[in-house]
Amino acid sequence: MISLAGRDIAHSWGKFFLTGIGLGLLIGVTLTMAGVYRGMVDDAHALLNNSGADLWVVQKDTQGPYAEASSLKDDVVRSVRGMPGVAQARNTTYFTMQVRRQNGEDTRAMVVGSEAGQGNAPGYLLAGRQMTRGHYEAVADIKTGFNLGERIQIRRHTYTVVGLTQRMVSSGGDPMVFISLKDAQEAQFLKDNDAILNERTRTAANPAFNRPGVPGLLEAVQSLQTSSHSVNAVLVQLAPGFGAEQVAEPIRRWKHLEVFTRAGMEEILVAKLIATSAKQIGMFLAILAIVSAAIVAFIIYTMTLGKIREIAVLKLIGTRNVTIASMILQQALGLGLIGFVVGKVAATLWAPVFPKFVLLLTQDAVFGLVATLVICALASTLAIRAALAVDPAAAIG
Repeated sequence: MISLAGRDIAHSWGKFFLTGIGLGLLIGVTLTMAGVYRGMVDDAHALLNNSGADLWVVQKDTQGPYAEASSLKDDVVRSVRGMPGVAQARNTTYFTMQVRRQNGEDTRAMVVGSEAGQGNAPGYLLAGRQMTRGHYEAVADIKTGFNLGERIQIRRHTYTVVGLTQRMVSSGGDPMVFISLKDAQEAQFLKDNDAILNERTRTAANPAFNRPGVPGLLEAVQSLQTSSHSVNAVLVQLAPGFGAEQVAEPIRRWKHLEVFTRAGMEEILVAKLIATSAKQIGMFLAILAIVSAAIVAFIIYTMTLGKIREIAVLKLIGTRNVTIASMILQQALGLGLIGFVVGKVAATLWAPVFPKFVLLLTQDAVFGLVATLVICALASTLAIRAALAVDPAAAIG
């Protein structure tokens, strides 16, 4: 049986193929938008996995340390370590800032305060080594663009990059830079030198802190102003045989702290932090689907109108309506297949260029293929109705 759709496509293949490329680029954008959402979810899971924690102990009535500000005293970790079911607990700080390079460029990164010897350093390195000194060394994710031996500026101190790691990112996709906990506490919680000097002057002028009969009081207060003992969270690893809630509940009750399990932290990161972005991406996907359907409908309808006399001849020689409708449907599906192939190739090629991580999953590609074919089939109905309404007499009119 002769394929009428194939013959018609071969007759005007240039127009058909160029239209498929245009549709393919639109489909490529759609697949990329879905990949951006998948990448955001994967970044959130990577953050939790890289922390190595089973429980997150944070300030009471907060959802820190990733969603809200959280501040704890660093001696809280000792009491947490003594709770039943706790195998290991370590202090951690997180804060996002612009890290300055030697050439003056700023790189946005999440700075992580890592407690030496407590397993909070990156689990693997691509190059270099872990931090061995207590100050002024850093391990950075390769996404920062830093090089081994490069000196970077974090607040008022300069750090040397001694190691490079990979896929250490925040929930927003910012690469991580690991420094020692003491350095991170100073960078996050302490003020600059001028602010400290002004604060000392105010404290000295306050008679409550500068009493003539209480020697050493002023010096003690000023010492507190120039030292930091705060952290954002205590990360807990469970001992074998203990459940997450079994360990978390006593900490909440007796330590008056907020404790999140892995499931609770996933809900905060995925269901709350990126919920608005997910809705926005969903709106874009819906708009792109409507635009794709409109393009296919317009092209197939235009191609059908250009063949009115040929369709009339087919009807005049007894061609069934089902055959004519099948020809138009095959053209629409062929256009969709070309568009999907072009879109999938384009999305795969430009995904690594995006500043955020774009995760293209096979299941999304399969769903996109099915959705493309369904949209093309629905879009062809307008052209099919126009073709079936053609009067056979138009062939000799």
